[in-house]
Amino acid sequence: MRIRPVGRHALLLDFTAPPAGSDSTGSVDPALVQRWLAELWRRREQGELVATEVVPAATTVLLDGVPDPAATAADISTWTPAPEVATAAEAELVEIPVTYDGPDLPRVAAHWHTEVPSVVRRLSRTEFRVAFCGFAPGFGYLTGLPPELAVPRLATPRPRVPAGSVALAGPYAGIYPTASPGGWLLVGRTTVSLFDVRADPPARLTPGARVRLVPT
Repeated sequence: MRIRPVGRHALLLDFTAPPAGSDSTGSVDPALVQRWLAELWRRREQGELVATEVVPAATTVLLDGVPDPAATAADISTWTPAPEVATAAEAELVEIPVTYDGPDLPRVAAHWHTEVPSVVRRLSRTEFRVAFCGFAPGFGYLTGLPPELAVPRLATPRPRVPAGSVALAGPYAGIYPTASPGGWLLVGRTTVSLFDVRADPPARLTPGARVRLVPT
């Protein structure tokens, strides 16, 4: 991990950067980012980290509103996150009803070397966690599948993916909050609204939340 200054009052924790002297390729374990994110949240709750925003992404975490970035970076360099992210009882569990009839289910089954019903069972029994949000308002990147089940995106993205489509790409699952182009593999659909500017918070899925994709 490398800690980079961003402007006058922000730090970027970059997990693609290998430690000095390492021969690592810089590949990132998503679980490592999640462990660090949990550690940063814990430290902030206890008053050991002062930051107005903790913003996770796939390979980085941004700390904004840091009064003394140099001192904070020095402190973070001495911290070690817990080996696993605990599934805290107070973490929100969001159950999303899903109709598993996506056109790419056979493609996923072939990639997993199994049958479509097994894909549905695996997805419906997995407890996902929102790692971070991006791409579109309300789009949460869901982790929880083992690395060996990562799937490639479509070679040519679809020009329009319907809102509510449940999809897989790489190590992530996700739900399209609005209709948009997209190259993820479609495995199902939901009628749940994932983003509403009038709601508080507007996004139904927020970082840290637990998610179950419940079959209907």
